[in-house]
Amino acid sequence: MKDPKTLTLDPPPPQPPPAFSLFPTLNPPLKTLTFHKISTLLITFVAYAAFHASRKPPSIVKSVLGPDPNSPQTGWPPFNSARGPHRLGELDLAFLSAYAIGMYFSGHVGDRIDLRVFLTIGMIGSGVFTVLFGLGFWLDVHSLSYFIMIQICCGGFQSIGWPCVVAVMGNWFGKSKRGLIMGVWNSHTSVGNIIGSIIASSVLGFGWGWAFLLPGILIVIISIIVFLFLVVNPETIGLKLPSEEEEAETEISTEGMALVNLQKVDSEEDDDDDDESTSNSVVSSSPAIGFLEAWKLPGVAPFAFCLFFSKLVAYTFLYWLPFYIRNTAVAGEQLSHKTAGILSTIFDMGGVIGGILAGFISDQIEARAVTSIMFLTLSIPTLIFYRLYGSISMFNNISLMFLSGLLVNGPYALITTAVAADLGTQTSINGNSRALATVSAIIDGTGSIGAALGPLLAGYISTRGWNSVFFMLILSLCIAGLLLIRVVRSEIKGKVNEGKWLWFSAIAC
Repeated sequence: MKDPKTLTLDPPPPQPPPAFSLFPTLNPPLKTLTFHKISTLLITFVAYAAFHASRKPPSIVKSVLGPDPNSPQTGWPPFNSARGPHRLGELDLAFLSAYAIGMYFSGHVGDRIDLRVFLTIGMIGSGVFTVLFGLGFWLDVHSLSYFIMIQICCGGFQSIGWPCVVAVMGNWFGKSKRGLIMGVWNSHTSVGNIIGSIIASSVLGFGWGWAFLLPGILIVIISIIVFLFLVVNPETIGLKLPSEEEEAETEISTEGMALVNLQKVDSEEDDDDDDESTSNSVVSSSPAIGFLEAWKLPGVAPFAFCLFFSKLVAYTFLYWLPFYIRNTAVAGEQLSHKTAGILSTIFDMGGVIGGILAGFISDQIEARAVTSIMFLTLSIPTLIFYRLYGSISMFNNISLMFLSGLLVNGPYALITTAVAADLGTQTSINGNSRALATVSAIIDGTGSIGAALGPLLAGYISTRGWNSVFFMLILSLCIAGLLLIRVVRSEIKGKVNEGKWLWFSAIAC
């Protein structure tokens, strides 16, 4: 029997979404576990794609707001002066710093309240402040403090999204093929960037405010779908994930999912009402893991700091690539604002493939760190080639940009999804699913500090020349790889001990 004092401290179990009352056919057994897995994947995919679509406009409008050497009278005060790139970098810093700090708090809160409601709040807040940034165009606002405050508030609401969607996915999907599933699912980041880039670039001709207004409205609309339909975990609607024995029979790994424990308890009860009460008591009997305790979990710190440098590179491209393309002649031709914005989506297209490929490879070799360091190593010469030869022709620019996106986003996508889910449900915490949001927030929050630093440094360093910016990016990739050396050695040693990588042992000897 559970201690009554503990019962009063536990949060109430998540309630079924309102749509399940409005549309009874969504309830089991009319809809199967597979149906709800797919619907959860799609809803969280669309939700986070909307987050990134609303995050993309600042990078698209940089070339419009900032100074243009060929047209000194253009731009938008206070960003069109000689210090314009610095101020644009400070704008990125305001957003990403709030995002990084908010990520730690969001993960902590997300493990303690209904993720569906929390995610909806984050989406609505993000949409409102994205729209408010765009209103600066029609209200003729030229105050730097106004735009910085908007970005700080927007970053705080945006930080709610990631811990929520990762925790929901961790509740629904086991560890088998998690890398591939998460790799495909994580393409929402690049898909959202592409959608945001296309929308923002297409309406620049009507005024830069439209680039913020439309993505802001889009995320608010999608938040309604999330609130009505998202199911946080299977038992909320009376479903169960396969038991350990059933997973073993179908070659699904049994590590790490807290719901497996629920099925064991439920199977011992004959009465349906007893099953439900027992299930709820097990959920609440697993207390949310503490912030410092989560930092001490094996592998969390190395991957978190690796993501710091990986995300520094990825977000520098996210926020400055359209500006770089606009200010770097390709085949001797200066591209327009619209063309530069749309062309930058090639990097994100490569990111889609990179995330899926990294997830697939890591599943096949069962080594996340080894996969990550492979991508990081290959990305270094690729960025060098892109800087040296990308401006020679449009073909070179597109192909090298695509390859750069593939290799840069591969480990970034893998660490923020499959690795975070693995570490948040590892056996050392007995598969406590209420650690998922905290661990994913620590990893992505630490990465987001790097994401805040990268665009800021790019804004300052770019005034000295783009070679200096690329040197910073390449150095960051080298450090990211070095941080995983110990984890890579551990993975290789484990595989050799299991008799799986004997060829590596022979080469090492």
